[in-house]
Amino acid sequence: MGSALPHDLRCDHRTTPLGVAGAPLLAWRLEGADPVAYQVEIGDLWSTGRVDDPAAISHLYDGPRLRPRTRHTWRVTLWDAAGSTSSAESWFETAHDAWTASWIAPDPDAVEHVDPPTEGDRALSAHGLLPCPQLRRSFQVPAAVTAARLYVSAKGLYDARINGERAADAELAPGWTDYRRRIPYQVHDVTRLVGEGENVLAFTIADGWWSGFTGFDPRRPGYHYGRFPELIAELHLTLANGSARVVMTDGTWRTAQGHIRHGDLLKGECHDLRAATPGWDSPGFDDSSWTPVTVRGADHHLLVPSCDEPVRALRELPPLSITRTGPRTHLVDFGQNLAGRVRLAVPAQDPGTRVTVRHGERLEDDGGLHTANLRTADATDVLITAGGEALFEPRFTYHGFRYAEIDGLESLGEVRAVVLHSDTRWTGAFECSDPEINQLQSNIEWGQRGNFVSVPTDCPQRDERLGWMADAQVFLPTACLNADVAAFFTKWLHDVRDAQTPEGGFPNVAPRLTGVAEEGAPGWADAGVLVPWHLYEVYGDARFLDVDSMGSWVDFVLRHNPDLIWRQRTGPHYADWLAPGPATPREVVATAFFHRSADLTARAARVRGRHADAERFERLAADIRTAFIKTFAHPDGTVSGDTQTGYLLALAFGLLPASLAPGAARRLAELVQEHGPQAGFLGVNLLCPVLSATGRPDLAHALLRRTDPPSWLYQVRHGATTVWERWDGEGAPSMNSFNHYAFGSVGEWLYSGVAGISQARGSVAYRDLVIRPLPGDLTWARASYESVRGRIAVSWERTSQGFVLDVSVPPGASATVHLPDGQTHRVPSGDHHFASVRGDTP
Repeated sequence: MGSALPHDLRCDHRTTPLGVAGAPLLAWRLEGADPVAYQVEIGDLWSTGRVDDPAAISHLYDGPRLRPRTRHTWRVTLWDAAGSTSSAESWFETAHDAWTASWIAPDPDAVEHVDPPTEGDRALSAHGLLPCPQLRRSFQVPAAVTAARLYVSAKGLYDARINGERAADAELAPGWTDYRRRIPYQVHDVTRLVGEGENVLAFTIADGWWSGFTGFDPRRPGYHYGRFPELIAELHLTLANGSARVVMTDGTWRTAQGHIRHGDLLKGECHDLRAATPGWDSPGFDDSSWTPVTVRGADHHLLVPSCDEPVRALRELPPLSITRTGPRTHLVDFGQNLAGRVRLAVPAQDPGTRVTVRHGERLEDDGGLHTANLRTADATDVLITAGGEALFEPRFTYHGFRYAEIDGLESLGEVRAVVLHSDTRWTGAFECSDPEINQLQSNIEWGQRGNFVSVPTDCPQRDERLGWMADAQVFLPTACLNADVAAFFTKWLHDVRDAQTPEGGFPNVAPRLTGVAEEGAPGWADAGVLVPWHLYEVYGDARFLDVDSMGSWVDFVLRHNPDLIWRQRTGPHYADWLAPGPATPREVVATAFFHRSADLTARAARVRGRHADAERFERLAADIRTAFIKTFAHPDGTVSGDTQTGYLLALAFGLLPASLAPGAARRLAELVQEHGPQAGFLGVNLLCPVLSATGRPDLAHALLRRTDPPSWLYQVRHGATTVWERWDGEGAPSMNSFNHYAFGSVGEWLYSGVAGISQARGSVAYRDLVIRPLPGDLTWARASYESVRGRIAVSWERTSQGFVLDVSVPPGASATVHLPDGQTHRVPSGDHHFASVRGDTP
């Protein structure tokens, strides 16, 4: 096996991050032999010394305060049982701590609104859209540049350029937060772009979530946080002569309208190339006709360094087909529902030619683009040509689509779909012998990509795109297996806690859109507790567990429901949203989640060493359980309402005594056999795991392979490439998203049930694995997962001789392996092969 080898070093869940604040968590993955000890050091500044801990995969920095705006190189060294050592190095840079720049913007009163729309022109259908202003500053550099860092943020969105080149690959930056509470800034290494002599720092800014159209509330369609975008930036230069210089946003900057007539997340983007100003972002441009910017203030107290990776353009898809539907109209099918934009090479046209790109997820029966489900989102981009060839790609919008209708061109140049999502590194893979289940896994993955855009949205196509908390909490176990989402959810948990009321209430969506504090519903608001706990279990970072925030939520529910049955202050109470069967009683749903939040808050308090709080919440959880049993459980094990989700919540959350749980499990199985899946958003993620845990994996597999609605494979057989909002894809268009990941939460069971990768109760960061494949009637399956500890892999196959299983356990971990014939093996780290003569499962 060789030495214990550290690799994939990360700082605060990111690789070589710029802008680290506070005491970072320094982490590594393992391969090779089991380690017995580690040491972490940052140059000559700090060292842990040798720490004897065979399970360690991280260390929280506890040395002296780190200097700001400084690169720190760090090293981890491992010892194994043979006394061999192995080391690896990485680096991070610390955050900016002394901003002096000002917020700047054009004078909003001097900016012209977009011309009124022409008849039938959807791209300009929203009055009040404003052009995306250009801002620039020319400056001289007297010597060669050895280092350059751009610190930048916006109230709205920004696109940064230096000397004619893009300064970063971040899209839709700085992302979405409640700007009244926190505004993240990014740090970009731009050393290669700045040289001796004249340089130009240039930006285009757009409304984004700050002042653009966001959400579906007709009373407040836009201007949620402000009226016009603003920019703040500092460019810090280190010169070869030993001097330093800072170029910052202030009153010396100049601005003008450019060719982007508007750029809005929902309405789309319009480029009028007749208004382009070539060279505006490069040295030598005459900006004397431009106007001075307006200084909007110098407040810096809300600026915080970004803690996650930005949205990026991460892949491109060519068309699956292109169909001419009119003399100058083409319908492009990219073959995949995605979130992103279209890049279009436009052949030479007469000046003033209007090229329109409309987006949709589906086609109508007559072959036309289906847009009814977009609601108020126009999802339309427009190019107005200036003569000559052009390359059109929006910058400040994104759409959820599979199809693009391109109007205005007799012939198309090259066209591509550019896929945008938060840059969460993919860590998991699953496939099996059934091609339809493999398509389901692909649909789940694409749903995750399309909805992880700065925040975990519900859907990317219509005018909603909100950070619905129930969707996020039910899908999180699947998301963690597919990708490394630790940094992504670190950021979003800040949004969740920013949205918590002083009374302790969590909302239904985060970030909040307006100052109106809609109270959170059961299962939605409880994400403020459930999400941190699951992240801790997966990644082993106790900083996810904010016991004060979690406890405040539980106490909020308790104050208004002293009898421990959650009836009061339930917000809109969505119950088990979009369940196709009988409604689960609201009090059953609410009280089950009340217990779950109290229980997990108690566990979090134990982890954080707050034992008095842990004891209080343990008592509360026990009392809620007693109240649940007394109020809703019956002597035969049935639960009030007699619904699948009622039984799923009671069994999964441990709400029933051992005497009643078997009866509840039997009744659940009867309902599933009789009706198929009848769970909605709050029950679907528990359906297959609970059936498997209660001895009915055969029913779980039957649900997985079912093709009649409601079912996952019904969607697959009807051409789905993402997971739908509704089981059958039917219903009013306004409530019919075809990229909605909540029902895709079955993905967790594909890894943990079908393939068999899970961890034991009480295990953290996959130190104690449970490998229990449930083959059903599949002939083979394989899955891998790059856990925070190291690579876990399972591959099994039925052969003519029996059942064959191969397992890889990462260093520092061990596993209990359960074979379908009943054999059980306890194994250490390493690669293991198992075979049994009987591969059938019950």
